[in-house]
Amino acid sequence: MSENNQSIEIVAPEQRNWSNVKAENAWTMFKVISEFVDGFERMAKIGPCISIFGSARTKPEHPHYQLAVEVAKQCVAAGYGVITGGGPGIMEAGNRGAREAGGKSVGLNIELPMEQGSNPYVDFDKNFNFNYFFVRKVMFVKYAQGFIVMPGGFGTLDELFEALTLVQTKKIDKVPFVLMGVAYWSGLIDWIKTSMLGEKLINAVDLDLFLLTDNPEEAVQHVAKFYEKNPQYVRPNFTM
Repeated sequence: MSENNQSIEIVAPEQRNWSNVKAENAWTMFKVISEFVDGFERMAKIGPCISIFGSARTKPEHPHYQLAVEVAKQCVAAGYGVITGGGPGIMEAGNRGAREAGGKSVGLNIELPMEQGSNPYVDFDKNFNFNYFFVRKVMFVKYAQGFIVMPGGFGTLDELFEALTLVQTKKIDKVPFVLMGVAYWSGLIDWIKTSMLGEKLINAVDLDLFLLTDNPEEAVQHVAKFYEKNPQYVRPNFTM
């Protein structure tokens, strides 16, 4: 056999002790349930909120940070609390705007080995800490009357598209979405139109699920108008 065609010996990995794995899974199940119970009991007392997504890396001097502060203030002025991921960047800006406007400031913090820590603008009694991303995502969606999505990275896109998918597939009630930052999101929306819609992988009506704007007042008015037309949806998303 030539040097470039040498055979590769495949060595089977050592099998784990599956009884130990079963025990680990049982304890994980209890930890997950405890996070759900704590989250449901505490979040249910807060009232209508808007979830604000965005990058943890955005600095206070960045225009996106200032925009998030203003949109959070507009949420409070319209009678909503603000839910963020509780960390730095856009999350901090959202909580800061809510705090400065005298509204409810909720932080759904996730324990990560880097970058994430609770910001100082989360209300003391509304600061949550989660071990599991999927439990945290449920809290974001279940108790949000709308989603305002600021520029962000993979995590922001993950949260956006998962929430859109839940609405698209009718796993949760329809809720309003706003993408803040025309320059940032336009390229993605163009791709959605040309590739996703062009290949008929989504329906044209799916493009009506979100509003694109740079105007904080327009963003919150979009949420308010939605509930003027659909008052039956003003409640936690218990159907998910």
